[in-house]
Amino acid sequence: MLRRLAPAVLTVLVVALGVAGLAVRPPQGTPQRSADFVVLAGVAGLRWEDVDPQRTPTLWRMAQQGAIGSLSVRSAHRPTCPVDGWLTLGAGSFAAWNGSRPDGGCPASGVAVEQPDGIGANLPDQESVVQYNQQRLPWNAMPGSLSESVRCSVAVGPGAAVAAARPFGRVDRYASALPDDPRTLLGSCVLSIVDLGTVTGTDPATRAEEARAADAQLARVMAARPPRSLVLVAGISDTAGPSRLHVVVADGPGWERGWLTSASTGRDGYLQLVDLAPTALAALGRPMPERLFLGRPATSTGDRPDDLADAVAAPADADREAAAQRTVSGGFFTVLAVVQVLLALAVLPLLRRARPHAGPTGPTPAPARLVAVVEVLLVAAALTVPAALLADAVPWWRGGHPGWIFAGVTALLVAAGTAAVRFAPGWAGTLGPLGAVAGLTTLVVGLDVLTGARLQLNGVVGYSALQGGRYSGLSTVGLGVLLAGALLSGGWLAQRVPRGWRPAVVVAVGGVAVVVVGSPYLGADPVGAIALTAGLSVAAVISAGGWLTISRLAWASMAALAVAVGFAVVDLRRPPAERGSLGRFLSAVGDGTGGFTVHRSSTENFETLVNSPLTVLALAGGLLVWFALLQPWGGLMRLFGIYPAVRAALAGTAVAAVLGGVLDGAALDVAGAAAALVVPMAALASLRVLGHAADRTRPNPGRPRADGVVSADGADDEAGPGDAGPGGVGPAGGGGPTGGGGPLGAVHPRPISGPPASPPRPPVAPPAERSPDVDDAPEPTAVVPPRQVTRSSTEVAAP
Repeated sequence: MLRRLAPAVLTVLVVALGVAGLAVRPPQGTPQRSADFVVLAGVAGLRWEDVDPQRTPTLWRMAQQGAIGSLSVRSAHRPTCPVDGWLTLGAGSFAAWNGSRPDGGCPASGVAVEQPDGIGANLPDQESVVQYNQQRLPWNAMPGSLSESVRCSVAVGPGAAVAAARPFGRVDRYASALPDDPRTLLGSCVLSIVDLGTVTGTDPATRAEEARAADAQLARVMAARPPRSLVLVAGISDTAGPSRLHVVVADGPGWERGWLTSASTGRDGYLQLVDLAPTALAALGRPMPERLFLGRPATSTGDRPDDLADAVAAPADADREAAAQRTVSGGFFTVLAVVQVLLALAVLPLLRRARPHAGPTGPTPAPARLVAVVEVLLVAAALTVPAALLADAVPWWRGGHPGWIFAGVTALLVAAGTAAVRFAPGWAGTLGPLGAVAGLTTLVVGLDVLTGARLQLNGVVGYSALQGGRYSGLSTVGLGVLLAGALLSGGWLAQRVPRGWRPAVVVAVGGVAVVVVGSPYLGADPVGAIALTAGLSVAAVISAGGWLTISRLAWASMAALAVAVGFAVVDLRRPPAERGSLGRFLSAVGDGTGGFTVHRSSTENFETLVNSPLTVLALAGGLLVWFALLQPWGGLMRLFGIYPAVRAALAGTAVAAVLGGVLDGAALDVAGAAAALVVPMAALASLRVLGHAADRTRPNPGRPRADGVVSADGADDEAGPGDAGPGGVGPAGGGGPTGGGGPLGAVHPRPISGPPASPPRPPVAPPAERSPDVDDAPEPTAVVPPRQVTRSSTEVAAP
């Protein structure tokens, strides 16, 4: 009865853990009105390396007394050209100007601005721009949403006109340049948007001169700013590819000496371009438009260094790291995919020769030294991703050759981790390396998430702030290796306990992982937590033995669905501005705009599937498992039969990784990251289990044998109680008298003839009231005394 209720109890427990972890959110508070006027000043291309007390004294003073951060200028196009940046600022969502542009560059033509009455202005192209964003782009952005949210707005310069133009193209008040006395103009409306110019190029002298000119214009704005005003200065866009992080400074009441952050980034010191529009409205105390902005209002947090030079060095260093990450990341994953594919090909002949054969026609066993080397290489391959994550603790991006420095640091960490696994207790066991690698990977990624995921941000195996997709919590690769490591660790631990306790162990380990992945305080990935819940439920229900039946699959599906529904109910009860991604998607479905989200997700899945090296890794791992490891000679089916909890963990990993990637718009990237850990360990465990295919089951110490003698030799099978069949090795006694191998696993090259000294004793049948089961402890078999044999002359003379 208890075993029948176990799936239901485990489902309820997993659901409770998942909903509890996902529903608790950090207190965000409601932004209060803090200003009577807002001035948004933009400088296209301005980066923190352009700011210093000599070139930009005005901006330096603003940064000294205000709040600062790094600005990600993502728009609907990449790179974000100045016109795209201004349009995104005014839309509060990812937008882009229509028209052609050179590859990796920005168009040189300006924006047409008409001034028919000398007060305001018109943008004749605005109608086509709105249609382009509404009908051709997946973000459903409405240019002019910011200006539509206030009664009156001012624009100074052509870029500001693009941001301030209403959807029908009208700019309320417009000036092509700052007048001699800008006080009257800036005080005429509650919202003013000012184009301070552009900082472009790579020549330091040119950039310094353009930054100095922009700072001079900013000085005039600061001198004429209205009373009780908030001034936001932002490097509004890139000027050419590739993308970079840019300057953002807020100066006004309530923004003193802090780091800028928002709920859209969840990371101190980081803002998105789409956050500026809701920040302006929140500071003015104005309601957000009905079509919600993608961004969130910015806030100022403390803990900024007192020395401004040290504070400015942090975002400047982040920009260098993000730029270096972009150049190194693609090469790293390409090399990883190639190495793992080559290693998989090298494992194939060893698998075919790994199983001992007693007959004269069997393949020659591979040299033991070669097998040992391949096993070490498999461990090193599985540890490459967590080692690359740890490598970001070293500032490799500051050197002259960042790629080579990163490669050297990663190689040293891989060597150290491999040595730790190789000389750890339990290396000789079948599951010893698998458990050590899984535990080490889970520890590395888990500790990083628990300490703020600092190694994920701008890391080679993390996420880049330049992409604008994620700024805190787990990355796609981090999710893949964490869920694989957690489920494999749970399966390894479960295999070492009695059968009845295995589901509880899997749930205990996996439930903690669900909370770590989904909690907004930690992994901040609710979709990943839902996918992991499904995989965890699959692993739990089959960890005690058996296969994934329809009823068990139904329980697993119900658990994931229950977590999703529970979190959705909690999320929808929050105010619209505080909802997470799931709540916002369901709200969009309710108002008929959910199709845009589905379209974006499908587009991202396709682009990632085609362009990511992790796709190759996932497909290569799947092919190796299906066409090699799962074959009769591959060893994985034998491993599954002897270690059902490990089989459950691998099945759960496959379910969670595929679901997590598809639902998160990452295609097979999550599965590829999981495969980088799982496939080498599965191959190593298959080699081990095939190498011991002829071993006999050793009696457990203290257990009575069939002849009444109590074993005291201390030998114990690592598989846990009851994972080998009677009469030999494996689920059905595959290593019987003719299967090769003596009591300690010695293998004869050919049968030895000669009469036995005494006939073999038949094995003792198990008790009638208990049927044999491969997952239960086997009944002890009768001990067969060793035969006394003599060799014939022909046997001795045989080569």
